[in-house]
Amino acid sequence: MSTIIDETVFDVDKINADFQRRDPAAQIQWAAETFGSRLIMTSSFGAESMCLIHLAVSVRPEIPIVLVNTGYLFPQTLAFMEAMRQRFALNVREYHSRHDPVVWLTVNGESDPRVRQNVEACCAANKNEVFDRAMRELAPAAWLRGVRAHQSDHRAAMLPVQWNKRVNCWAISPLLAWTHRDVHQYMKKHELPYNPLWEQGYNSIGCNPETCTRPVGSPDDQRSGRWAGMDKKECGIHLDQGAGI
Repeated sequence: MSTIIDETVFDVDKINADFQRRDPAAQIQWAAETFGSRLIMTSSFGAESMCLIHLAVSVRPEIPIVLVNTGYLFPQTLAFMEAMRQRFALNVREYHSRHDPVVWLTVNGESDPRVRQNVEACCAANKNEVFDRAMRELAPAAWLRGVRAHQSDHRAAMLPVQWNKRVNCWAISPLLAWTHRDVHQYMKKHELPYNPLWEQGYNSIGCNPETCTRPVGSPDDQRSGRWAGMDKKECGIHLDQGAGI
């Protein structure tokens, strides 16, 4: 199927079939050649985030890296982001929630900042609104994201290149077929650091309430520490309809 979006023409079915045989670096090279300066990426600067960041900046050093700052990120994550920004000269675009973190909790009846009673409302107001605003302002033609198929059933159904109606651009997932071992080997080869919380058992790192992010025992258990005990599996950024919106 040939697709024409913003004067970009390619056969998305052929590209997705071809990407089954191409490594992430080759996929990112294609994206950079196809979309040029209108290619961006998102990063939470989570546990293994430097894998995709390193792959991306090796191809396009100036690529904008969108960080959604909800107001509830771990201080270790923010310090890690700043260290990586300086070390690799990253073009980080930090977008903030419109809400004062303390005021939002008070107004919404969240009496204990260590937990969330209404997780969906918090994600909608402090993460998804911020993400949507960033994408409207930057208006990219394509967006690199670090999802991997083994992380959830929803992600297992994704394609390497697919149109995202919500943000009106192509979503490209170069690491989709990679395993935890693949990522670890790449990071070891290139001597890339993990978010410091990773050493404390945080295999997937989001916001700091224990409702949202907890350490887990096994390094192979990637996302069980996120919204533990809940049906929720995604913050909403990777869902076409968002979360709680």
